[in-house]
Amino acid sequence: MTRETMTFAKAMNAGLRAAMDADPRVMLMGEDIGKLGGVFRVTEHLQRDFGENRVLDTPLAEAGLVGTAIGLAMGGFRPVVEIQFDGFVFPAFDQITTQLAKLTNRHDGALSMPVVIRIPYGGHIGAVEHHQESPEAYFTHTAGLRVVSPSTPNDAYWMIQDAIRSNDPVIFMEPKSRYWQKGEVEIDAAPGSLHASRVVRKGTDVTLVGHGAMVAVLLQAAAIAEGEGTSCEVIDLRSLSPVDYDPIVESVRSTGRMVWAQEAPGSTSLGGEIAATVAERAFYSLEAPIMRVAGYDVPFPPAKLEGVYLPDADRVLEAVDRALAY
Repeated sequence: MTRETMTFAKAMNAGLRAAMDADPRVMLMGEDIGKLGGVFRVTEHLQRDFGENRVLDTPLAEAGLVGTAIGLAMGGFRPVVEIQFDGFVFPAFDQITTQLAKLTNRHDGALSMPVVIRIPYGGHIGAVEHHQESPEAYFTHTAGLRVVSPSTPNDAYWMIQDAIRSNDPVIFMEPKSRYWQKGEVEIDAAPGSLHASRVVRKGTDVTLVGHGAMVAVLLQAAAIAEGEGTSCEVIDLRSLSPVDYDPIVESVRSTGRMVWAQEAPGSTSLGGEIAATVAERAFYSLEAPIMRVAGYDVPFPPAKLEGVYLPDADRVLEAVDRALAY
């Protein structure tokens, strides 16, 4: 098996390159993704190697960008759209939620929409307003969209290829704070399911669940908890819609306790839905209420306050202690 160590961003680049090599219908579109290679250099050298007809630098017009991608998909292409930062997706919100998400259903399944919308999201980079938000709940709430979020370079490499192969529109949430994290990528391994959650650390006392950048925080919390005599199982959600509940429910039936963590604000969020569904399916196994750790219900604060706003290992461990107190 061929393994290479690379950063999350380089793994994304390699995954996009592999998808473009495999299918000439795949094309990339976005602001500054060509010669610059994108703000985070995820598309570096792809325009040089595939040409300006397949890697397009576009105007600052997200609604037009997604609308164009929809038209290209109708014409048989498989466009991959980069939204430069999470907060910039909202000018395209109408195109995504009322057109892209609904066209296949509107045509009774006769028209596929193989469009991938890449959205770097989340905090930890010390940026300004509209550059550190976590808007995943808007899209998981929208029927007709698939929503995924890798947490490791290996998942980044394989999941972007799986997303591009999908005939349904995929919102691909990239935790931007992980772009520089290095990890092993299994270049020739058979890809797993795009929509499977995964146990990344075994444990017996409490189940910790999250996605994207929060997975690293949960693993850190689990390591600290182990030193204090508590065994935490950690599950990487990976797919936000649809959600693969089976590994989560199986874990909760074993541990009897669960803590969910996310960067997004807690009210009416993905975490609430996850908690409610797990409570329905594993009610008689729960020995404590499901605890949720989230960003606060305020706009994302200035960079100097992001450490207060974003969940960290201490907040996760506090929730673990509360769950164990029952």
